[in-house]
Amino acid sequence: MKSHFTRWLPAIAKTTHRRTVLSVAGVVALGGLALAPAAYADPLTGEPHPDAVAAIDLATGKDRVPQNADGPRSTGGTVTPTEAVRSDTAEPTEPAESPESTESAESTTSAGKPHIDRLIPYGVQGAQSRIPLDDAQLANARAIVETARETGVGERGAVIGVATALQESKLYNLGHLGAINDHDSQGLFQQRPSSGWGTPEQITDPEYASTAFFEALKGVGGWRQAPLTVSAQTVQVSAYPFAYAQWEEQAADIVQQVW
Repeated sequence: MKSHFTRWLPAIAKTTHRRTVLSVAGVVALGGLALAPAAYADPLTGEPHPDAVAAIDLATGKDRVPQNADGPRSTGGTVTPTEAVRSDTAEPTEPAESPESTESAESTTSAGKPHIDRLIPYGVQGAQSRIPLDDAQLANARAIVETARETGVGERGAVIGVATALQESKLYNLGHLGAINDHDSQGLFQQRPSSGWGTPEQITDPEYASTAFFEALKGVGGWRQAPLTVSAQTVQVSAYPFAYAQWEEQAADIVQQVW
């Protein structure tokens, strides 16, 4: 993939108050990503993990009634927002995230950046992919990392989030791409309104989309110790469950850079 393919895409660059959403006019250029396997966002299919339902409720402040045929379905029973939050803290083996103010000197560099052994505590799985990043992609990565800090998932959670977005959208805040769009998936995490992740406007808001992802991640038992691709797949329910692993190394580098 050419490093500056986005010059061909009419995009709207947005910051905290604005987000980068690729327009339908960029469909032809984006289709070229299929020529480079490491730069192709695999489609998201199926429904979100049961805890994603609770994550949306937490992100919107809405209590959801037990699920039925008209709403998102759970494969493991109805999950309430409270249960989703408690499931992460209820496990006796789940280590609590140390507050930033109490991190030991061994866990950070002299510049206050997290050490690589905190970002990739168990090593990477398989061959790694890497793509060049432009300003829009870095801005979206910063939004994901900042939300990781705010939601309490820490550096490891940030790595999982960035790796997931690298696979799903290559860190571009994608709008609807017309004929080549994967169902109704949109945004950094290619979340689907029809699966209960939120409205198109919400899931193309980097802060909302990241919050929904991390709240769902917190509901995955043992996510800190699990392989990155397992934790990401449990939330995303992708047709390509092992694809997230290839981005772990670059995601760690990005998190260390912008933390």
